[in-house]
Amino acid sequence: MTMIYHLAKQAAWTEAEAAGLYRGRPADRADGFLHFSTAAQIADSAAIHRAGEADLVLLAVPATVLGAALRWEPSRSGKLFPHLYGDLPLAQVAWARPLPLGPDGRHVFPPLDEAPS
Repeated sequence: MTMIYHLAKQAAWTEAEAAGLYRGRPADRADGFLHFSTAAQIADSAAIHRAGEADLVLLAVPATVLGAALRWEPSRSGKLFPHLYGDLPLAQVAWARPLPLGPDGRHVFPPLDEAPS
């Protein structure tokens, strides 16, 4: 099973836990989809788009549970990235973990599932 990953602000995740639904950040809503990354992409995505942000939560979601709302689309350098067109029900989140910053200011990721689906 392929896991895909999303970086959420802690405040947005807290709201989602109360509502049972994660709607993403303003940039996601402006683009019309929730931005996800694979295990191989997430560290670069964090470094490029969320550098130095200390209040992030890493969400892991099995790609297969998202159905037709999940599309793999080209992004930077033509690489395919998973985009979720819709809100994310919390029941589909396998786990959520705080994503701390290391002493060098880069995010410290837990081990991630890179197994193919």
